[in-house]
Amino acid sequence: MQHAFDYLIIGAGMAGEAAAQALREADASAGIGMLGDESHPPYDRPPLTKALWKDGKESDIWRPIEKAHADVQLLRRATRIDREVHLVHDDAGDTWQYRKLLIATGGTPRRLPSGGDDFIYYRTFDDYQRLRQSVQPGARIVVVGGGFIGSELAAAMAMNGCNVTMLFPDDAIGARVYPESLADAVTAYYTEKGVEIRAGTTVKGGARDGQGVKVELSDGDSLRADAVVAGLGIVPNTRIAEDAGLEVEIGLMVNDHLQTSDHDIYAAGDVASFPAPALGRRIRVEHENAAISMGTRAGKCMAGQDASYDELPFFYSDLFDLGYEAVGMLDSRLETVEQWVTPFREGVVYYLDAGRVRGVLLWNTWGQVDAARNLIASPGPFDAENVRGRLPAQV
Repeated sequence: MQHAFDYLIIGAGMAGEAAAQALREADASAGIGMLGDESHPPYDRPPLTKALWKDGKESDIWRPIEKAHADVQLLRRATRIDREVHLVHDDAGDTWQYRKLLIATGGTPRRLPSGGDDFIYYRTFDDYQRLRQSVQPGARIVVVGGGFIGSELAAAMAMNGCNVTMLFPDDAIGARVYPESLADAVTAYYTEKGVEIRAGTTVKGGARDGQGVKVELSDGDSLRADAVVAGLGIVPNTRIAEDAGLEVEIGLMVNDHLQTSDHDIYAAGDVASFPAPALGRRIRVEHENAAISMGTRAGKCMAGQDASYDELPFFYSDLFDLGYEAVGMLDSRLETVEQWVTPFREGVVYYLDAGRVRGVLLWNTWGQVDAARNLIASPGPFDAENVRGRLPAQV
């Protein structure tokens, strides 16, 4: 069966939903179609590692896609784009005609070479529901990964009374992002909260049996778990774009109006690689702020408005009683300048490279995201002496 829309969106996540809302606001009579490969309509992802493990309600995560009056087709995976005739094929054998197309396909979790489906590769609401079945006081939960998702999951599991073991190859939690002193302090904090830390350890294998999941470790040891959940990052879903001949590098390449190398095709969210002038480079960002703001701008641009994407996204995290917001590039290989009100509890970390501020970590320091963006955009030059004290700025 063939369907025809003015605007077609591949992907029913936060970016796709934001685009649909912007399109409807800009064009009241347009036909808007959306293809999503999950069984659920668009929802917020951050609560899957945050609020839903505290006092959040599942009913609050759903995004108001109905307001966009879009034709949302779930459990539909787009398989091929025929750019010459503006047609998308799906895995059910249907075709979808478009005038303008948005690719908001997100990403797929990285997987371990062993363990198969006995491990939960955490990404979706279905993954949350599967993990929720195992979470109760005293449950044995193994968390694989010491980065953004892994650290949030470990904290969430511990706060729900589980016996948590974290496995990761680095020396400390967040070692690739935080300066060494902060990474060590966070790791010690998790230990105080009852989380068993197995740094420098990776998974060799694992399988479910009558006693749960047996996990074989790189150091020759083994663990028993009621559930094993992995947060190892994602790989952007660029295959359909590559097959269509669109330009792909660290992601699907877009210009400042979120157009791909085909000007009738746009991209937004986790899959998109966009220019960040303040950083002097292209970046790809896997966080809520980027997904929603890019989706909104893409929708406006698709409808003919001049809505260039010139925003440097921010992201945030909750780790037990600690929390932070961050802007720009957080890479522990850069020069880091720490500025603490209370060591490792409240302060600012600046990330410097070649006389410029490339990233800012606002550790329990709030209301400073725009000031951090301005600092990153400033030409400087900055060094460890003159950058200290720049934030928090008066607001």
